[in-house]
Amino acid sequence: MQTGILTTNSRLTAPLCALVLSSFLRAHAHDWPQFLGPTRDGVYAGSDLATSWPKEGPSVVWRKKIGQGFSGPVTSSTKLILFHRLNNSEVVECLDAGTGKSLWAFDYPTAYRDDFGFDEGPRATPTIADGRVFTFGAEGMLHCFELQTGKKVWSVNTKTEFAAPKGFFGMACSPLVEGASVLLNIGGMNGAGIVAFDKNTGKQIWKATDDEASYSSPVAATLNDQRYAFFFTRHRLVALNPATGKVFFDFPWQPRIHASVSAATPLIIGNLVFLSASYGTGAVLLRVTNNRAEKVWSAEESLSNHYATSVYHDGFLYGFDGRQELGPNLRCVELKTGNVRWSEDRFGAGTVTLAGDYLLVLKEDGELLLAHASPGGFKPAARAQILPNGVRAYPALADGRLFARSKDALVCVDLRGPKKD
Repeated sequence: MQTGILTTNSRLTAPLCALVLSSFLRAHAHDWPQFLGPTRDGVYAGSDLATSWPKEGPSVVWRKKIGQGFSGPVTSSTKLILFHRLNNSEVVECLDAGTGKSLWAFDYPTAYRDDFGFDEGPRATPTIADGRVFTFGAEGMLHCFELQTGKKVWSVNTKTEFAAPKGFFGMACSPLVEGASVLLNIGGMNGAGIVAFDKNTGKQIWKATDDEASYSSPVAATLNDQRYAFFFTRHRLVALNPATGKVFFDFPWQPRIHASVSAATPLIIGNLVFLSASYGTGAVLLRVTNNRAEKVWSAEESLSNHYATSVYHDGFLYGFDGRQELGPNLRCVELKTGNVRWSEDRFGAGTVTLAGDYLLVLKEDGELLLAHASPGGFKPAARAQILPNGVRAYPALADGRLFARSKDALVCVDLRGPKKD
């Protein structure tokens, strides 16, 4: 049976517009250079994925044993960056994305011990930008490397430099490269809650807020002709100027209990900001106007993201509701109202990626599902076991191939359909 191809629902009639858009989509489909992809919203821009898989599942290109970590893989061109822990070292390793062969590696010692007995590898996903690789370790070591050679360009020990606390589960902010800066939610002392570093030298450019760090990573976006960096800290949403660190506004919003974490990244949709957290928190939708945020709606029972960020498609949010250890629900929620359209109860934890009109759901038990992103219900079109249990890291989806890791394995799976003529 011939497989189908995912397509976007955009229709362009002008040839020039079509050519420009096609080039843009190809460039963004080719790489997955940071947490949640090129646009940091969990969206894959390609249109080359199959809409059905063989009975035995999609083709596995390569598989390899790796060290500990919740850090997701990232790709740029033909290279993949893996950040993991081997014995008592955090290791930044560059692999050939096509074969899994190691091209270079850099390691440095770590003494991180998890107070709750969880994985002791790095948590933050690396970022590739401008020919450099930026990593942030579980103990707060920020590194910059040359992508081609692995040569260290600079490093900063944020734990000692800013007296950043360990928190419940180590440091987990995935670096955001914005303009000349690398932005991080550090939660340091003396006004170093959020810090910007020069991406070429590692020197501090600015610092802002006294907020403790959360486990959420920041996102940058332009709203109403103003560039913002949005940070969901332990206590609030902070919107600031990424060039200067000036805080435009904040919106206090946090779990009700101290023993909690907030991990989902703010989702920017036009001039709206969607936030979600677990531990009795739920979700809130904000509208940003005149450097202020006004609440559109909030609901404790709609969509309570524990650690996985939701995705948005055609007026609806798709994501996980409930705490990871209790068996979350997979849900579709109407953006403008927060109303739940469908819920797959006790579905289990995982991550969700949007590819065209389809959802790619990678469950914590290693099962990958493909389903149409529809408010009418969740009906998987294909499913396959691609990894063993213990999948907590976000995957990367680039050039039609999915790169995903469990607690000790990394796999490359070919999700492409037949080539178009």
